[in-house]
Amino acid sequence: MNTQFPAERILLGPGPSPVSSRVLRAMAAPTLGHLDPQYLAIMDETCEMLRQVFQTKNPLTFPVSGTGMAGMECAAVNLIEPGDEVIVCVNGVFGGRMKDVMERCGATVHAIEAAWGDIFTFDQIAAALEQHPKTMLVGIVHAETSTGAHQPLEGLDKIVHAHDALLVVDAVTSLGGHELRVDDWGIDAIYSGTQKCLSCPPGLSPVSFSARSLARMDARTTKVQSWYLDISMLRKYYTGGGGGGRVYHHTAPINMTYALREALAIVLEEGLDNRVARHAKMHQRLRAGLEAMGLSYIPKHSLHTLNCIGIPEGANDAGVRKRLLDEYDIEIGAGLGVMAGKAWRIGLMGHGSTVRNVDLVLAALREILR
Repeated sequence: MNTQFPAERILLGPGPSPVSSRVLRAMAAPTLGHLDPQYLAIMDETCEMLRQVFQTKNPLTFPVSGTGMAGMECAAVNLIEPGDEVIVCVNGVFGGRMKDVMERCGATVHAIEAAWGDIFTFDQIAAALEQHPKTMLVGIVHAETSTGAHQPLEGLDKIVHAHDALLVVDAVTSLGGHELRVDDWGIDAIYSGTQKCLSCPPGLSPVSFSARSLARMDARTTKVQSWYLDISMLRKYYTGGGGGGRVYHHTAPINMTYALREALAIVLEEGLDNRVARHAKMHQRLRAGLEAMGLSYIPKHSLHTLNCIGIPEGANDAGVRKRLLDEYDIEIGAGLGVMAGKAWRIGLMGHGSTVRNVDLVLAALREILR
């Protein structure tokens, strides 16, 4: 194993996804200072492209310095004060993490649960809001990476807003691969990750906050528990809000911003509708091939970007994945939590969602399982 020169893997796991050479070349551009006027212009362009991909006009849309979990924490620490009541929908690892993060913010979390692989009905969420009328926030995962479940969101805002609560969404594995309309769907706070359907290296977490969210933040009576993720300071750097122009907060990851801008340019060149359609088409191609081999999907409502399938009887979980990596340079994911040893997770995200990759992983699995 040569650690000096990393292997060129075909990344078909739950993330990171394959990265275009265009994005890698963008990362190699000269590093600027984080307050250099040229860098600030690049950052502004990046934030505007993020608005287009999120389909929002929210001024406060920017990439948090950190991976998707930093985005989750950013939403939680800014919107929650100690003693607040919140509802979190838990049907996998990342709903569970959201619950944990919000509890660490001092919230009283009312968790509603669904079986791993299942989704939530709006009636379940409405019933929880009726049961807990002091709820100020509802958190839900759009794309549960641990199970491959795709949660419908359109119309949920009407139920949540009727109780004067905010709708917070985890879109780490859906942004850029599934339909996602932040403004039309009334989402108040949302976060994602660069390393999934955007096909950018890990290191940034795109977030967007609505005017309702900002009003909630402005009405806080306590300090945000995280200095690094405090929106009241970050917004002065990313938007110059509050008067006085840009205010230094932290040294932004300059070259990662270059990479994200290029990745977003690729998304917008393809077109969001075309990109979503491509992910759906590759999912159907993979699904047909897997089912022809006798393999079945675990979730009833499956993501196109993350395919979670049951391990067939008699197959060696780790052994199959090792052979895929050693013989074909293909990475797929193992099951997490209650699905450990029972599931494989095959990611078809962004630059990796292609006919070539679908047919290659099918051929490799067919040979190994044979």
